[in-house]
Amino acid sequence: MKKSLQLQAQMLEASGACTFDVTLDCEDGAPVGGEVEQAHLVAELALHTQHQHQQHRAALPRQRVGARLHPVDHPAFGPDVAIVLGKAASALSYIMIPKVESCADVDRAAAAMDAAVGAHNAPPLHVLIESPAAVQQAFAIAAHARVESVSFGLMDFVSAHGGAIGSSAMTVRAADDHATLDQFHHPLVVRAKTEIASACHAYGKVPSHCVVTEFRNRDTLARAARYAANALGFTRMWSIHPDQIATIVQAFAPTAAELELAATIIDAAARQEWAPISIAGTLHDRASYRYFWQLMERAHATGCALPESMRSYFSAPSQYSE
Repeated sequence: MKKSLQLQAQMLEASGACTFDVTLDCEDGAPVGGEVEQAHLVAELALHTQHQHQQHRAALPRQRVGARLHPVDHPAFGPDVAIVLGKAASALSYIMIPKVESCADVDRAAAAMDAAVGAHNAPPLHVLIESPAAVQQAFAIAAHARVESVSFGLMDFVSAHGGAIGSSAMTVRAADDHATLDQFHHPLVVRAKTEIASACHAYGKVPSHCVVTEFRNRDTLARAARYAANALGFTRMWSIHPDQIATIVQAFAPTAAELELAATIIDAAARQEWAPISIAGTLHDRASYRYFWQLMERAHATGCALPESMRSYFSAPSQYSE
């Protein structure tokens, strides 16, 4: 967690944008019996990060630090809320709730947070969908007013099928392997991912792709991240190790060629007062202008060097919150 926070600060200083979130983990990060100690550690790290930012990087966008608590039906959930929110609510950009099955779980989490710190002081909720029953509720969960982002929990989703989905569905197959039903080719897993991404886009929420466990293989990670972004519609992706972060951010960022084309189209459209234009024999109007502007926003948010004509539009740094 400390290494990730340090990397976040370094990339923030280098690019002027907070290009990824750091989620401090009370759930899987805590040994059995050590849940209270882990909650205190998470709160202290969040507060320390906030203090360091205020002391040394106050002119830059806020570092985005969240905390993953235990599920709402776990005995440690109540203490998590009391400790983490009670001590560090102001330092947290969001709270992550795992194993959300329905809107009732979201309501329960929100009520506990509101009781602890008040509705106005409670951070937004990020939720993890990790079962087939939860996938069925993806649109209702994404529509919930307190939910800001929905993530897919691959490992628990596969395990929830009681062996009906093979373990290969938790992996990423090799580039020359056209047979293995990995996480990008098993029909039930792909259906879950597209359902979550579609639900998020329907309600203006952030869809976050699951982890790739092959964290030492950067080529595999980059290929998976590009597919998650370009084919499945995810706008963020989880990492399980700090070494994965730069590769994921780069994979989700637009290419230099895409940026040059976007700048050309936006510049030409602005000169025509946003009337339809033709570029290289292709018609563009306000629908495509919106697309290319959003691409430019994504480039800025991921720390890309913008074409010169676009820099004035983004003179004030913004946080990465697609």
